[in-house]
Amino acid sequence: MAARRDIDGSASVPAFYGKELRWKREAAGCTLQETVEGSYFGATYLSEIERGERRMPLELACHVDQFLGTDGFFERRCADVRKARKGAHAEYFVQVLEAEPRARIIEEWNTALVPGLLQTGTYAQAVIHSTYPLDLPEEVDAKIDARLQRAGLFDNPKKPEYWTILHESLLREPILPSEGMAEQLDHIAALAKRRRIVPQILQWNAPTRPFMDMPLLFMEFDDAPPLMYTEGPYHGQCIDDPALVKPYRKAYDRLRAAALPPEASLAMIEDAAEDYRNGKPRH
Repeated sequence: MAARRDIDGSASVPAFYGKELRWKREAAGCTLQETVEGSYFGATYLSEIERGERRMPLELACHVDQFLGTDGFFERRCADVRKARKGAHAEYFVQVLEAEPRARIIEEWNTALVPGLLQTGTYAQAVIHSTYPLDLPEEVDAKIDARLQRAGLFDNPKKPEYWTILHESLLREPILPSEGMAEQLDHIAALAKRRRIVPQILQWNAPTRPFMDMPLLFMEFDDAPPLMYTEGPYHGQCIDDPALVKPYRKAYDRLRAAALPPEASLAMIEDAAEDYRNGKPRH
């Protein structure tokens, strides 16, 4: 049997409340499975909450409070944990932040911006300045750091498997000076050469481009249903209903079928980076 991992309650707010949950549960003499009986959640889900890896949903917090007799303690603390998990990210993005580290496959389509997981600090700064022009310098820095920390996923050589479809306009319509765009495209190419991502370019004249203005992100897991996320500049929505995810998934597959193969896409990205370095971007 594997040794039980201790929980450092000082590591984060979710870890603090996770440790408190384990203590209350064990003091009551209850197993994980017994604690979730009568709820829609599984023992593994509760275990991840106890380890500070997931936030506790409000409905589960209410169930736990009733089951353990904790007088609304966990229900009242849900907002604290949610705020701590999001950090400098938007509130609506919390579920994605929690899901990404557990994802086996991540697939993403974007027509307006390089996806956040692939952005350099310079590119992220330009996006944040455009979207939140009144942010103070320290707020901008916090958002950039949070975005770059997400890319730590690629430090793992095996997981997740990441595919992205990028519209050709992202290569040809710069939001940065030439040097910054060359750096951004070099970064994407380097990740592809390390076999950490698979990029595909959807060209201007592609025969099918459904949901052109709608970014799509899909995640698949070993032990949970697939999750889809889409967003605008100031809102986002996660969809986990398999019946609704399915048609969006098919639309994404049509986009991928119309996109260039990975090898040709990488060559196009490298060519565009070289054009920017030489001061001769092609439009």
